[in-house]
Amino acid sequence: MPLSDEEARLLAQLEQSLAAEDPEFASTLRGSKLIAHNRRVAVICVVGFLAGIAMLLGGAVSKMTWVGAVGFVAMVGAAYFFVRAWRRGITGGQEVTGPAPSSPRGPKGSGSFVERMEERWQRRQDDGY
Repeated sequence: MPLSDEEARLLAQLEQSLAAEDPEFASTLRGSKLIAHNRRVAVICVVGFLAGIAMLLGGAVSKMTWVGAVGFVAMVGAAYFFVRAWRRGITGGQEVTGPAPSSPRGPKGSGSFVERMEERWQRRQDDGY
């Protein structure tokens, strides 16, 4: 059931006041909506990928090349959108908002693989492991 104009306006005001009073909590709520959306997209992509496999095999069995080609395109498209949803986040983990306290170089994931491994090694040496 859709909201009336008055209810929508009141809801918007409540959201704005919440964001003004507690921006961290409002950010958390927005993040959970985004995670739920990305999970929904991921599930749809998995179903689309399976449908693409069925079309690909069905086209091969029935010797209808165009059905197999459409199935392959559906598989590639579903895989692409799944990877996008995965990268945007489908798990409920904590977001990294800034650099780690022990990391003077910046946010985690910056730099090459070798640089990150060297940084880990240096942290272990500094901590006495």
